[in-house]
Amino acid sequence: MSFPSQDYQIAVMAREELSIAIDWARAEGWNPGLQDADCFYAADPQGFLVGKLDRQPIATISAVKYGHSFGFIGFYIVHPDARHQGYGIQIWQRAIEILEGRTIGLDGVVAQQENYQKSGFTFAHRNIRFAGISDRADQLHPDLVPLSAIPFEQLKQCDRRFFPEQREQFLRAWIDQPDAQSMGILQGDRLCAYGVIRACHTGYKIGPLNAETPDLADALIQALMATIPLGSTFYLDVPEPNPQAIELTQKYKMKPAFETARMYRGCSPELPLGQIFGITSFELG
Repeated sequence: MSFPSQDYQIAVMAREELSIAIDWARAEGWNPGLQDADCFYAADPQGFLVGKLDRQPIATISAVKYGHSFGFIGFYIVHPDARHQGYGIQIWQRAIEILEGRTIGLDGVVAQQENYQKSGFTFAHRNIRFAGISDRADQLHPDLVPLSAIPFEQLKQCDRRFFPEQREQFLRAWIDQPDAQSMGILQGDRLCAYGVIRACHTGYKIGPLNAETPDLADALIQALMATIPLGSTFYLDVPEPNPQAIELTQKYKMKPAFETARMYRGCSPELPLGQIFGITSFELG
């Protein structure tokens, strides 16, 4: 790729341009889901930026707004041929401006942690991606239900406990996406655990995986694994401060494959990390 002039423009992506960010994320080894573009765009159609030089895309970033107080940065990628020329920092600054006044989260590669600190981000904890091979349980939990059978308002209220703001549009798209299964566990009328597994370019990912107890999280893993072909590779992105989640990965003989630094700019949200067994995504939080 050649860049004959310095006509660099940053603009909000059109829906079809989001595929550029997905493709670049795949090339970086982030292994996005097959339907991530539609779900992510539903979260905030104005939240995805592309930097173009002479009308050629060379940089992407997302600055997705949730509610009135939180935002999340992801997809911060500069084409290899355009790196170290100042284009990345310009689109980064635009994303920060868009989310000004909000607490901002991101999952950054560990090597970039110092650069994010320069923009006011502080380290919260590590998220570790574990990889395993799907198996079959002898018996599934008797109180499993598809999330489509649960009133959405109930799911939305439950999800709000595990995320810094409401994310209604994203959640609707996430649980209804093709190539995915979403399940919950009811105890009486209370939703006490829920999770989603989706097909990715390589294998499958579970996320979110939120549960009141490790046993309920374990039951959901078994149920979600049962929906994919036996012997498939599956991934779980675990917040390191949840030791019981780490123990579950050991039970299923999962191995660390990748890690990020969860960082925040502004007040770090108080989340029940001991009940978060798998985050939703590194790109949108």
